[in-house]
Amino acid sequence: MLSSVLRTKDAARVSVNIMNAFVSMRKLINENKDIFKRIITIENKTDYIQSTLIKHDIKIEELFDKFDRKEDLKSKLFYNGEIYDAYSLLIDIIKSATKEIIIIDNYVDKKTLDVLTKKNINVIVYIITSKKSNITKLDIEKFNNQYPKIKIRYTNIFHDRFIIVDKNKLYHVGASLKDLGKKVFGINKIEDKIIINNLLLNINVKDKE
Repeated sequence: MLSSVLRTKDAARVSVNIMNAFVSMRKLINENKDIFKRIITIENKTDYIQSTLIKHDIKIEELFDKFDRKEDLKSKLFYNGEIYDAYSLLIDIIKSATKEIIIIDNYVDKKTLDVLTKKNINVIVYIITSKKSNITKLDIEKFNNQYPKIKIRYTNIFHDRFIIVDKNKLYHVGASLKDLGKKVFGINKIEDKIIINNLLLNINVKDKE
């Protein structure tokens, strides 16, 4: 701006240099416009990729959050048809046992035994059930020959379904193990040690083997 106002040789020279610079820039752009277009395209793609990666990162974090919630189960609601999800979570609970599993369910059958094949070796299973259960002594005998060991006891004092793992983890199950995923139901982890101990006293497994 000063070079266009001042009337000196230096100002005139600067004004000419500025015009030459603009001409050179225009020539450079015209001669390399395809390159500049490609650069702009690459920048746009880079922005898109970065945006996509951010979205993927968010989805991955959400996925790991789900795994974390599954690992430290407090409560879980399953809807009609979520048979595999319910089965998968039940298997995780069964596999978490290192010594003993107690299953309280009035309607166990061969499907329950199928689930118990996933237990760790040398884990003893106590099934507390009613005479209404569709399970036979032969079923238990055949199971114990390959996946020792199940012990069964019949009683009618329980209404709800429970799973006790290693005498320190208690799960209240809203549906019979053979019917998981057929209807809406929940699995809730009960962490109150007093409740766990009181339930164990009612079961009294060791005294009733």
